[in-house]
Amino acid sequence: MKHFPTGKFWRMALLMVLPILMSCVSKTAVNTPDPAKQWTGTWATAVEKPGQGDMPKASLSNRSARQIIHVSIGGETMRLRLSNVQSTTPVDIKGVYIADATYSSNINKATATWLTFGNQRSVTIEPGKEVMSDDITYHLRPGQRLAITINYGDATPDAASCHRGSRTTSYIISGESTPESDFSQGEEAVHWYNIASIDVLGSNQTAIAILGNSITDGRGSTTDAQNRWTDFFSDELLKNPATAHIGILNLGIGGNCVVRGGLSEPGLVRFDRDILGQTGISAIIIFEGTNDIGSFGDNPQVGDRLIEAYKELIRKGHEAGLKVYGATITPVKNSFYYSEKHEAMRKRVNEWIRTSGSFDGVIDFDKAVRDSADPEALRSDLQEDWLHLNPAGYAVMGKFAAEFIGKAQ
Repeated sequence: MKHFPTGKFWRMALLMVLPILMSCVSKTAVNTPDPAKQWTGTWATAVEKPGQGDMPKASLSNRSARQIIHVSIGGETMRLRLSNVQSTTPVDIKGVYIADATYSSNINKATATWLTFGNQRSVTIEPGKEVMSDDITYHLRPGQRLAITINYGDATPDAASCHRGSRTTSYIISGESTPESDFSQGEEAVHWYNIASIDVLGSNQTAIAILGNSITDGRGSTTDAQNRWTDFFSDELLKNPATAHIGILNLGIGGNCVVRGGLSEPGLVRFDRDILGQTGISAIIIFEGTNDIGSFGDNPQVGDRLIEAYKELIRKGHEAGLKVYGATITPVKNSFYYSEKHEAMRKRVNEWIRTSGSFDGVIDFDKAVRDSADPEALRSDLQEDWLHLNPAGYAVMGKFAAEFIGKAQ
């Protein structure tokens, strides 16, 4: 006759197995995505090929670069995307850590957090590729400045994928850094290298991606002051509880055109990657065309081509389920772009933006910043060089855009 285990045996076995079972349940709960939360972009930049003088004086190889950004919405879980899409050789990265930026190159060391890529600190990004970090827990505050420090390895291209017009100082030192390292005596460069975007995980958040040129990129703003019009735009949205959930992604490039020519890939070429490739966006703002008209406006077909390009971008945005807002082109009188033919083209394109009904809404920057006594020119107190605006002008634009979005909600 078989003897079965006593009740005491089963109680002892259960006490031994229960912690293991609870551990499995706990781990499963932690790793199961919350369906109520989604990834949304809080910061992004357009990645370019560097021009002459855009790379550091010495190679990035075996050096460390600390780069400062200004995020929009916040979150408790985040991830970083690094890009090598504009390079033809691999980039070797030994490690990346983030921290709250304080002033200059300094960080709050207590917040320093190392990132991983597939559970490894080091990563090699192949040419033409991007990598996303593993998600990490980090208290990212809305509107804060964040330092991203990259320790580069041996194989780093002399022409790294970058953003030329960062309007923010990056600090570069020799060797492999730690959060304790001093960057204050490092080489300074007003460019970003290999960083592309940051996403946060949260509920009921969304983002707006902006296609633009140097006005959106921040030409005329103050280096390190984070006073581009998109910065003011985000700050104004964060002040309003009805819009504080909206992230702003600045994909402006200085000298960029929509159709052809200009600096870097034109808007028609980069739209799919730079705009539609962003995370968690629900709307797009197209504020570009000044360089198309200024560079080629003597050709009467330029306006037609620009309008047809807008139609193509609107179509793509709508097919992706996004709202597409158009912004009118701001005045250029007294600048090197101005001529009667150019002005006639600008007015014609702006009239189409305002009246065609093709956009889901129009942000009329032209009316917001032009001189009422001379509508072909910017207000003198808002301009930097009669083409770009100064910080006061960008503040006007940012508030104007935020009021528009507030009404569109």
